[in-house]
Amino acid sequence: MTASVTRRAWLRGIIAAAVATAFVGPAAAQQTLKFGLAMPLTGSQSSFGKDQIKATEWAVADINAKGGVAGKKLEVIVLDTQADPTIGINAVNRLINVDKVPVFVTAWSAVVKAVAPIANREKVLELSIGANAPEISKLGDYVYTAFPLADVDLTALATYTGKTLGHKRVAVLYANNDSGVEAAKVYRSVFEKAGGQIVAYETYDPKATDFTGMLLKVRTANPDFIHLHGLVADMPIVIAQMRQLGITQRVSTYAGGYNPQMIEKAGKGAEGLIVTSLAPDERQNPNVGPYIERWKKAENRIPNGLPYTQYLYDAAYLVAALYEHLEKNKLPATGENMRKALLAVRTFDLPMTGKLTINDDHTVRKPVNLLTVQNGQFVPLTTVD
Repeated sequence: MTASVTRRAWLRGIIAAAVATAFVGPAAAQQTLKFGLAMPLTGSQSSFGKDQIKATEWAVADINAKGGVAGKKLEVIVLDTQADPTIGINAVNRLINVDKVPVFVTAWSAVVKAVAPIANREKVLELSIGANAPEISKLGDYVYTAFPLADVDLTALATYTGKTLGHKRVAVLYANNDSGVEAAKVYRSVFEKAGGQIVAYETYDPKATDFTGMLLKVRTANPDFIHLHGLVADMPIVIAQMRQLGITQRVSTYAGGYNPQMIEKAGKGAEGLIVTSLAPDERQNPNVGPYIERWKKAENRIPNGLPYTQYLYDAAYLVAALYEHLEKNKLPATGENMRKALLAVRTFDLPMTGKLTINDDHTVRKPVNLLTVQNGQFVPLTTVD
């Protein structure tokens, strides 16, 4: 065999390999349907972020164990945000530009707002699941929430405080962050429109450790009731210092307070605390009981922020439904098509949180469960539709 023949054979081999790669490579890549999950793996909010990530990863595994989506495996790519907007921007840029995901899930209001311009510019679908700042519904065409915003549970809570409990004078204390500022406005507006009076309206640094000055103002105002909106890292400290100063009024907070750490850190001061939950419990959804038992078996505890983990478990099923729509209609997995799929499907039947409908105004609504702390345990109080 001459050198020229050998060279021609070698070239034919290279060309054949290139052609094979051109056809096999993309097809193989499509066998895995990817989505991003940008959540705090480290930092002060990591105990919540890690549990929410675990819930999503469990759901992905459960979906794949049942055959995936149209025979293709679902894959979640997890990146750390530390619940910090700047780090969140870096994470989302990587998910979009390196990992090429057409849809990603994130939470924490400041992060959701910071990355929204990227989602809109790159036309990649952003699903906010867990953040509650009301303005999230107005962040652009490619940003949707799959979690009820603060106006849902705080409206229910403020109304319950005034109408059912009969309190007329309330103090509102809130952390100086995106979630706290906006949520406090919602609570104040609803309570005042119902004829109540906000006798103290105080903000605080969530990284502080001494809240005496603020609490002395509350004690002087002598409210009937206190609403507190912060993070689980600071709220138990506020409650403990409140009790030390002789402020004995009952306290309410949002779903972020529905966490065993609230009781562990606040101790007896948490007795009577009212919290919200935007996810069904084991009485309302038969899937929730086994889910809680799964946590107890795997981690020897219930998850931090149980309702949030239910929504993050369902996040994988929501994404799977979007991919299923694309597969059925033979559409490429782009952010534009993901958004079209979301608007086409609209209503999703999810295993942990039940029926979820995406509204035209980019919001969702759910019944609000109210719970209270009794003898060191969260117990159901009522449900407000």
